[in-house]
Amino acid sequence: MTDWLKEANAQREDYLTDLISLMKIESVRDDEQATADYPLGPGPAQALAAFLEMADQDGFRTRNIDNLVGYAEWGEGDETLAILAHLDVMPAGNGWDTDPFDPVIKDGNLIGRGASDDKGPGMAAYYALKTLKDQGAHFNKKVRFIVGTDEEADWTGMHRYFEVEPAPTFGFSPDAEFPVINGEKGQVSMLLDLPGGNGDGDLLKSFDAGLRFNMVPREATAVVEVADNEDLVTRFTAFLDENPVTGSIEVEPDGAHIEVIGKAAHGMEPEKGINAATYLATFLKQLRLGGFAKDFVAYVADYLHLDTRMDKFNAAFSDPVMGEMTMNAGLLSFDQQTGAHIDMNFRYPKGITPDEIKAAVAKVAEPLHFTVTYQDGEVPHYVDPADPLVQTLMKRGVAFGALMPTTTNTMHQANEFQPVNDLIMSMAIYMEAIHDLVTD
Repeated sequence: MTDWLKEANAQREDYLTDLISLMKIESVRDDEQATADYPLGPGPAQALAAFLEMADQDGFRTRNIDNLVGYAEWGEGDETLAILAHLDVMPAGNGWDTDPFDPVIKDGNLIGRGASDDKGPGMAAYYALKTLKDQGAHFNKKVRFIVGTDEEADWTGMHRYFEVEPAPTFGFSPDAEFPVINGEKGQVSMLLDLPGGNGDGDLLKSFDAGLRFNMVPREATAVVEVADNEDLVTRFTAFLDENPVTGSIEVEPDGAHIEVIGKAAHGMEPEKGINAATYLATFLKQLRLGGFAKDFVAYVADYLHLDTRMDKFNAAFSDPVMGEMTMNAGLLSFDQQTGAHIDMNFRYPKGITPDEIKAAVAKVAEPLHFTVTYQDGEVPHYVDPADPLVQTLMKRGVAFGALMPTTTNTMHQANEFQPVNDLIMSMAIYMEAIHDLVTD
């Protein structure tokens, strides 16, 4: 019997060298720098080019599709196994102890943006495929290792892939947890918009929080104008003492500048973060605000604060197989001139629709003068546990991964890390999975 872990450990040095080279590329989507050559900005395209050059040198057949998505292919046959990974990463944000794009290994952990989501796991799966190829394993099916560059936003690359390439026969993605996840929740964003304007009394000049819709905001800032700044500072100091956040307040000529710092987390598990935006709104609710500013703060403080399951909307939903619907308030802004915008991101199981989610949000938001729309998202995906693919991947814990059950999930957080030994173990698991799925 093959010792897969031994085979994976033999690749450790080369794997880490290639992985770290990819992690040094700041492959964050940047629409402000988008061009015809770099449709998602230069970073994602550079990471894709670097990976495909690596795969080409390793002897794979490769293709770059419009600098949006690409693949490395090996094997022959009428059926195709797809391994789907992504090279884009979330913005680093603040709060790091090291440079997020200069990875380090400390106490056995690889630290840097992409270590866990998804460059570390993706490269583990790639090295599993590469090792089998280099050993001369006979593939009875094609294997396409497909890498997208926009998983953290709109899946632009994968949508483009399926416009120009045939759908694979079956596949898995090293972008989750062990063991097998055979059901993937759908995803949709509810977009709330509100006009600008204050009434009599205190003024909310601006409010800003969030880097991405699927990331719990770590920082939130506001500029307010009140009659008694000294009292405001006293109340804010007391607020910080009473809540699990830090922050600062500075009185400037244009008003008091307030910052609240919480904890970032992945939008699929918003309860693991501390949403700085909703905490800031609960403080601002003490002010004598009027007009649309009052509506904005009331909605965030009364309905979004400490609610990740739609309980305050009387709309919590759970599927016995896929679990609870989750809600993350990821992007929140208010400008007294141009208005407010909130992006609420939902991960929803089978059994509920975006229209039903929108109706629940609108019932609460529209009386506060918000308009509610939603963007196209991803529908829930479910594969029956009896499916042969799931059965094969469940052998000896072989599954999507690469997050181990005992490892802390730091995706989308500062100081993102993955234990190196976990990544090597994942490589071994992927070797066995691919071997069992496509070799004689």
